[in-house]
Amino acid sequence: MIRLLHFFLLFISTLSFGQSYKQIHADATVIDTHNDVLISILKGLSIEEDLTGKTHSDIERFRKGGVDVQVFSIWSDERYGNGKGFRFANRQIDSLYAITARNKHRLMIVTNPAQLIKAVGQKKLGVMMGMEGGHMIEDNLSYLDSLYNRGVRYMTLTWNNSTSWATSAADETSLSFTGQKGLSTFGQEVIKRMNELGMMVDLSHAGEKMFWDVMKLTTKPVLVSHSCVYALCPHRRNLKDDQIKAIAKNDGVIHINFYSGFLDSNYEKRKNTFLREHAAELDSLKSEKLQEFEIDMWLTAKYPKEMESLHAPFSILIDHIEYIIKLAGIDHVGLGSDYDGIESPPQHLEDVSKLPLITKALLEKGYSKKDIEKILGGNFIRVFKANQTNSK
Repeated sequence: MIRLLHFFLLFISTLSFGQSYKQIHADATVIDTHNDVLISILKGLSIEEDLTGKTHSDIERFRKGGVDVQVFSIWSDERYGNGKGFRFANRQIDSLYAITARNKHRLMIVTNPAQLIKAVGQKKLGVMMGMEGGHMIEDNLSYLDSLYNRGVRYMTLTWNNSTSWATSAADETSLSFTGQKGLSTFGQEVIKRMNELGMMVDLSHAGEKMFWDVMKLTTKPVLVSHSCVYALCPHRRNLKDDQIKAIAKNDGVIHINFYSGFLDSNYEKRKNTFLREHAAELDSLKSEKLQEFEIDMWLTAKYPKEMESLHAPFSILIDHIEYIIKLAGIDHVGLGSDYDGIESPPQHLEDVSKLPLITKALLEKGYSKKDIEKILGGNFIRVFKANQTNSK
């Protein structure tokens, strides 16, 4: 009888915990600051359909993941420079506006904090835009203004490629790079104009020299939309301790990227070993001109256990969140998944529908509902509001 009672109490406790983390997640304003699914849409896919097995994201999986606001990345690589970048950015924005217009009952464009609150209150997915790569303004401040007027609310100053006015982490760490590092005079004008507009400065992909140039200049809190911790995974894309502390002093926020290669320092070694073992199949897939994500999906379907073992353990993602909390405080960390821009998220986080697992893990670690709500979206909202204050 005692054993039965113990089992019953354990069952009730487990059931209560399950309801607790799900309720906390449902009550929070969940914001992901970086998702690249727009590129898949330009290739012909529709997020209004079930894209399981093709992408990490679609409208229904945003709902299942409890996402209240998604910042969609307006992205292009270095091939879209002068004469191409601005036009391609607007093509992506056009696509996002069209999707939202077709789904007014489910989606809402968000360009200011009041609209964000309204979208959440109406239980619609708040649709925001962040531009990943300053080369798309084509060295033209009027293009920056135009993109802001169309709804872009942050700009990642560089992607892997540098612009003529700012240097990327990829270039600043490259032995072959011989250009001037940091912000140019025009780059300083870009930062000042972004501060005036209320467009958040995003320092993901930033070279260290450029990072510090921005931190000396900006008058508003900065955003890091999708990066991780260098001390836990020494990758050029990750932030060192002094950078994390500087962002906290600036009252900014760092959003953790879900890419296994930025989370787990052993990921690349495991992946390369696996690819060598399957070199013939890999060559065949590449000959069909498949994208890296499509190749990953094919290999996952054929070798599910092996591919799963390559991904970073889920616990490492939580380690990166906790590292920033311990170093800089609870007010300076959030989520920036990079879904659909990465081929390898952590184990158990295979798509956007799995985000409640992060809330569950944080609750198990002992974080309060208030702290979890800050991590899931509250910290982003603070920075968003601060950038909009007194903007022109």
